[in-house]
Amino acid sequence: MRNRLAKFGLMVLGLFSIAAMDLSESNFNEYPVYEGKDLGLTYTVKSSAFKVWSPPATQLLLRFYEKGLGGKATKTVKMKKGPQGTWVAVVKGNLQGRYYTFQAQIEGKWLDEVPDPYAYAVGTNGKRAQVVDLKLTNPVGWDFDNRPALKNPTDIILYELHLRDLSTHPSAGITNKGKYLGLTEEKTRNPEGQFTGLEHLKELGITHVHLLPVFDYMSVDESRLDEPQFNWGYDPQNYNVPEGSYSSNPEDGATRIKEFKQMVRALHSSGIRVVMDVVYNHTGVTDKSNFNQLVPGYYYRQNDKGGFSDASACGNETASERPMVRKFIIESVLHWVKEYHVDGFRFDLMGIHDIETMNQISKAVHAIDPSIFLYGEGWTAGASPLPDDQKAIKANVLKLDKIAAFSDDLRDAIRGHVFTHKEKGFVSGKAGLKESVKFGVVASTWHPEVDYSKVNYSKAPWANGPDQTISYASCHDNHTLWDRLAINNPMLLDEERIKMYRLAVTMVLTAQGVPFLHAGTEMVVTKKGEENSYNKPDEINQLDWTRKYQYKEIFDYVKGLIALRKAHPAFRMTSAAMIREHLKFIPTTEENLTGFLLSNHANGDPWHTIAVIYNGSDQVHPVILPRAEWKVVANGELIDVKNPPVIRNSGVLVPGNSALILYTANAPGQSNAAEK
Repeated sequence: MRNRLAKFGLMVLGLFSIAAMDLSESNFNEYPVYEGKDLGLTYTVKSSAFKVWSPPATQLLLRFYEKGLGGKATKTVKMKKGPQGTWVAVVKGNLQGRYYTFQAQIEGKWLDEVPDPYAYAVGTNGKRAQVVDLKLTNPVGWDFDNRPALKNPTDIILYELHLRDLSTHPSAGITNKGKYLGLTEEKTRNPEGQFTGLEHLKELGITHVHLLPVFDYMSVDESRLDEPQFNWGYDPQNYNVPEGSYSSNPEDGATRIKEFKQMVRALHSSGIRVVMDVVYNHTGVTDKSNFNQLVPGYYYRQNDKGGFSDASACGNETASERPMVRKFIIESVLHWVKEYHVDGFRFDLMGIHDIETMNQISKAVHAIDPSIFLYGEGWTAGASPLPDDQKAIKANVLKLDKIAAFSDDLRDAIRGHVFTHKEKGFVSGKAGLKESVKFGVVASTWHPEVDYSKVNYSKAPWANGPDQTISYASCHDNHTLWDRLAINNPMLLDEERIKMYRLAVTMVLTAQGVPFLHAGTEMVVTKKGEENSYNKPDEINQLDWTRKYQYKEIFDYVKGLIALRKAHPAFRMTSAAMIREHLKFIPTTEENLTGFLLSNHANGDPWHTIAVIYNGSDQVHPVILPRAEWKVVANGELIDVKNPPVIRNSGVLVPGNSALILYTANAPGQSNAAEK
């Protein structure tokens, strides 16, 4: 995440009430570690057991309510001390639908009533937990819901989407606007008759939808959904609960759970997996968080002055290395996998988390399903007391097990430095980025033909294999690719910028690694020049489905690139050794011209050799290829696999600001006469 202080500066609240408490590491080390797996609510129709971890509490009360907001408690239960710092209460009877809170007395003071961190159902605005029989939330067919097939992580094509953006524009043709159910509607179309929503995702061919935060977050008031509200949702409140504003009834905890499952089922039935964007690195508020009202200070790192450290730039950072924080994160992730059939997780500001915690998460989820995909931002937003050698940052990806990180090396090589808005990138003619592009092409792995001393950020490979690198040119953060090209090329006509745009998307989808597309990339999405649209209106953030018609040639091009990548495993090699064996760079002398050959049926590809050439200058450049009968399947404007033009010599001209993709069915120098 970027611009964190601008996003959530007003959320750093109320440090006074815990300022006088002992928040020292030595004090926290004395807290017992609870080893059981039953924190939170254990429900049956005959009774419900409640268990909360709060070692410093001297009393702990459990209160019941009839509503999610307002009204007085209908019952108060004094909880009893349990093992290893826990407090326990067992209440007889069927409590289905009842709302409840916990209140701790610590150092003689009663803190606020809150749901416990393990709550899996809440009412309006997440202020009170709710007793829900999860079995009753399963939609029809849920027991038969299966993850779509996935052979290798490099087969993944990620599509990052804010749930609300998909359906709120009038041209979406979707009834359940801004809701989970909006992503379940079939055969929806824009006014021009083209598919929108779920049908559009199926048509495009992506494999995974990456949803921006869909856990319960703070910044949208669920009691006022008739008023315009928007937020990305990077201000967590209840980690194990779906966000209520995306449901048809935020008051009823069961509704949001069932509708979330209906969304997952619809996507799975369409051959698309689901990734959750998770924000375990900080909470939306600090002192008033559910964590701090039950165990003040423990869940957060402290700075050398005894205050809260702030590597998230949101007022706090969680202490993932502490046993009960690590336990919470792992069990939360497992809850989403087991209860909601989630297929992957993107970790916001993953560099705040320690390596051991991330590896334990990986071990836990992959014991359930080895195909679950984990990745994150390999950086922090500020300084952290966690030592660098323990951080899950990009430089330490080599120490991570089956966890990928975003390649800002490739992103900024393609479009220019992310915070220097007028700086150009490779696609718009900036010199000195060839080795950074090549580094992206080999997915941040070691390759003898990359000069690492000239790579923009990373002076050494940081990935063990291509499955640890996310290749991208844009995401929800910062300007869209189209807006950025408009900013750093203000004098160009749109038709010239479109060439750069196609080239950038081609680079992402032909590089090794795991490609990542920002929602709407395929129809030239714009946020009207806004860089940080985290709380801007729908009019800025939503997908305008009329652009699919306006930029139909771009949609067809991106769709064609995706189909090409999926049909040809040479673009999806599975190891660094395989990349070194089969990928060789084409010698070029021009600054903004580079290319590579994927040879000898790379990764079992039916084509013997594939040539990919990127020309980021505005001039036509010749490139010499091995002598063969080359078929041009992409010429910078069109993808044509069925009737590609043929080049029967070793020289090819590459138009300015474009990419060529060519193949030969037989080894260069051999006859293609037998090919059909």
